Amino acid sequence: MDHLAALLDGPRARGAFLLRSVLNPPWSLRVQDEAPLTLVAMVRGGAWVVPDDGDPVRVAPGDVAVMRGPDPYVVADDPATPPQIVIHPGQRCTTLAGEDLYQEMELGIRSWGNDPHGGTVMITGTYQMEGEVGRRLLEALPTTLVRPGGPMISLLGAEVVKDEPGQDAVLDRLLDLLLIATLRSYLATHEAPAWYRAQSDPVVGKAMRMLHNNPAHPWTVATLAEAVGVSRASLARRFTELVGEPPMAFLADWRLALAADLLREPGATVGSVARKVGYGSSFALSAAFKRVRGVSPQEHRAGAGW
Repeated sequence: MDHLAALLDGPRARGAFLLRSVLNPPWSLRVQDEAPLTLVAMVRGGAWVVPDDGDPVRVAPGDVAVMRGPDPYVVADDPATPPQIVIHPGQRCTTLAGEDLYQEMELGIRSWGNDPHGGTVMITGTYQMEGEVGRRLLEALPTTLVRPGGPMISLLGAEVVKDEPGQDAVLDRLLDLLLIATLRSYLATHEAPAWYRAQSDPVVGKAMRMLHNNPAHPWTVATLAEAVGVSRASLARRFTELVGEPPMAFLADWRLALAADLLREPGATVGSVARKVGYGSSFALSAAFKRVRGVSPQEHRAGAGW
């Protein structure tokens, strides 16, 4: 597993919110749902994303916009169109005065809007929970980015209106694929963070893959250096220069990120998670988790809603 694949494993859709919107101008939606990550795929027509503290960004037909939460923003037919509708946490949709609108604007299976024949068709996919593994990736992204979506948009558009067995799982995976393709395209064409560039280094990239693939191994700088065929001092210096932190600090962060995600899984215990991520006991994991994240594993788990 390379570093990008490992990080993309974090924001994985599990029962993600997906909605097809069909709209005729003028329309404007103020989104304040606090979601950690949202995709808007333009099937037909165009839109503008207007952050509260940034410049408007155009989303053309065939584009995908990725918005990193939790800050609010507006999606509209034109930056000058005042908001008419507010999207709240839990995807509750109201007027500016707080009156519920969802049933009034429902247009069928996962479809919603002000006109069933509207000139604008967009699909919104919202990740409801932030994955700890993906946090390093998300923090490297701008608040809003727009990239060409390719054929995935048409496929998602065809599937989102179906009501068949297992359809939620199908939509989750399609949303993941669209996200991966969009982020990979962005990182390939923009100034990538240090950890992304380091993957191409024959020594450091190999060491990173080893840490990702086997976090439970009792790694030291010496054993990692031996595994990649360089001296301990050489690996430590090269890894720190390219990634921005020493190998063992990188591993500790990776282990705790994995633990944070695994603790959200139903049936997980602190002890079982500790063994999976390389801590000798639940006490050792609890101490490290509390020291770095400021809460105990149990408190983190409770905060995730389990």
